[in-house]
Amino acid sequence: MSNIAIVIEERAADIGNFLVGRLLPFRQKRMVGPFIFIDHMGPDNIAEPHFMDIAPHPHIGLSTLTYLFEGSIMHRDSLGNAVEIKPGAVNWMTAGKGVTHSERTPEQLRSTPHDLHGLQIWVALPKELEKMEPNFVHIEEPQLPHWTEDGVSYCLIAGEIKNHRSEVPVYSPLYLIEIKAEQDATIKLGDYLYGESGLYILHGTVHAEGQEFGPKQILVAKDAKLCEFEMRAGTSVYIFGGEPFPEQRYIDWNFVASDIETLKIAREKWENHEFPKVPGDDGYIPIPPVNPTLGQKKKSIAMPYTNNNVDV
Repeated sequence: MSNIAIVIEERAADIGNFLVGRLLPFRQKRMVGPFIFIDHMGPDNIAEPHFMDIAPHPHIGLSTLTYLFEGSIMHRDSLGNAVEIKPGAVNWMTAGKGVTHSERTPEQLRSTPHDLHGLQIWVALPKELEKMEPNFVHIEEPQLPHWTEDGVSYCLIAGEIKNHRSEVPVYSPLYLIEIKAEQDATIKLGDYLYGESGLYILHGTVHAEGQEFGPKQILVAKDAKLCEFEMRAGTSVYIFGGEPFPEQRYIDWNFVASDIETLKIAREKWENHEFPKVPGDDGYIPIPPVNPTLGQKKKSIAMPYTNNNVDV
């Protein structure tokens, strides 16, 4: 009996400055564990006049995780942090009751054409922590757990697995693991996984249960404990998941909450310029018009991300 519950294909989504590949949410699978949103950025060539310039915008009820393969992003937020995100580092911002941030091409790279490539992820917060004080942590690549087994390289980006623990301060049981195979390999992680589990193929080929899968696909397991697959040489995958929440989650623009009223309040606050400002960046992204189906259709999602009407 197959352990693959669903295969999700990457879909194009326009976030204003860039066309990205949307992976989550998906009509038939809104969340995998606490992971509620995943965008694959690029690879995209950054050169004048096409820079990444995502002006200040708000979040509530989630943690954002940015992980780059190539390029660089300048992160600024309303907590006063100004950090350049480079490949292999983890940028982890917990919005809680409300935070504002911007993401732009660093000044020193605006005269140098370069590629930008990475993942942008939202992890929903447990209901009791949705209105916690916001905070920010930046973890450089050498601080993350790395290990090699049978010619396969592992990096634990967030969470805990196999006696390894990332320094990223997560708020519910979860895992995000980078796996790279230099040679053909069989991966058996089921004994270490829990909750819901997804496998994203960035490069290469994965064989599972007599089927072949390639880049830009997510395989969602029916049972994380049965996670076993083959990777061909040169393949890179990301396994993510964890314990699901007992309550549903709603999304409205950049806001995540377990109740509709919280989303409406956040929307009004942003429209009234009541969110905290970002020091050193006075830009502003207007909120898209309210979705008339908010809370009436699709229980676990109210509206797609940022200025984007892609059907999810």
